[in-house]
Amino acid sequence: MRHSNKSLVLIILTLALALLLAACGQSANNSANHSAASPETSSTATPAATARTADSTADVEMVTFQDSVGEVQVPKNPQRIVDTTAFYTGYLLALGVKPVGVMEGAKASPYLAEMLEGAEPLGDDVTPENILSLDPDLIIVYTGTEGIDKLKEIAPVVQIQYGAKNFKDQMLDYGKLVNKNDEAKAWITQWEARIADLKPQVQAAVGNKTVSILNPYAKGLYVFGHNYGRGGEILYGEFGLKAPAEAQKEAIDSGTGWASISLEKLPDFAGDIIFTCPWSGDTTDPKIVYDNPIWAGLPAVKAGNVFQLNPDADTYNDPISLEKQLDFITTSLLSVK
Repeated sequence: MRHSNKSLVLIILTLALALLLAACGQSANNSANHSAASPETSSTATPAATARTADSTADVEMVTFQDSVGEVQVPKNPQRIVDTTAFYTGYLLALGVKPVGVMEGAKASPYLAEMLEGAEPLGDDVTPENILSLDPDLIIVYTGTEGIDKLKEIAPVVQIQYGAKNFKDQMLDYGKLVNKNDEAKAWITQWEARIADLKPQVQAAVGNKTVSILNPYAKGLYVFGHNYGRGGEILYGEFGLKAPAEAQKEAIDSGTGWASISLEKLPDFAGDIIFTCPWSGDTTDPKIVYDNPIWAGLPAVKAGNVFQLNPDADTYNDPISLEKQLDFITTSLLSVK
């Protein structure tokens, strides 16, 4: 009887141990399943999928965005954007989104400066160190920017190919990127309404006169076309004005948006109306061109139809800059002699 009691106790202990092990195993399995399904720990989740969750227990919702090189997972409503493009920063501002970090060039533009108060200047170089300190949830760069792989370790990176899309399509893309689709469409609608009002007035004032965009620089002059800022999008695109034949061929039909010429070739590229400013990329004295007899002999110069652009602002072709340029360009063209 005593032997039987010992056997019964042993059986009970064995069953209890088995139940305990089973419970532990089930708990481990539940934990593993939760981890596999959680964006924080899933091996397929984007590393930045839970960016900016310090103040919230909810995960950031991610969406797929098509950039210039492929699909990328980005926050549906990014809150801390670092923008390294400078020339495209105004797209965000036009949508009511202020980046936390921007390039020095954007801060230096008189058209953008006030709207960028409080944004951290990144200088002129894109480095992981100065971006990391801003704790971004989205980084915007130009395609081919050096060190993109390092930036991807900080936050999702969207790559943009400069000049690949016209500014209206680019605006729609930015609307998708920051979940401001309606605002992007509304900007285009009001812009097109302004153009529809101004275009007939401008074309009547200009008539058959040709228009050039010319920037002196160290080795001669740059001739700009339809998609490289300096008002080209407005002059040739929206207002449909004509460029001189050589400028049309080299800077517009070529698709490059610009051409470099020597001073001697200037008369072939100069229109009846000229928009100009010193080249912002070097410190060459523009008087080498502006004081030259070739420049002084141009019909546009003799007629007083030369208009000075702002090298710190008019090189940009974002929506904010375009709105400012539209005012200046329209006033200038309506004053043509």
